[in-house]
Amino acid sequence: MKNITVSIDDDVYRRARMKAAELDTSVSALVKRFLAELAEGESDVERLKREERMLRERITDFSARNRLSREDVHERRR
Repeated sequence: MKNITVSIDDDVYRRARMKAAELDTSVSALVKRFLAELAEGESDVERLKREERMLRERITDFSARNRLSREDVHERRR
């Protein structure tokens, strides 16, 4: 188990102690629980990879053969 030191404003610490007392626990236990929950969640990279996988699974009818011709791509709308 690792120990960490965190610097916070006096007011934040006072309110955290009050909240911990309301929950019948310690500030240290609150921080430990917060960090454990934070670490359990997926990272931004993991979330983006998951979303990319889901999008790729939904793209089922794409084919490079279905491209527009050069003329159609560059045709100006009138």
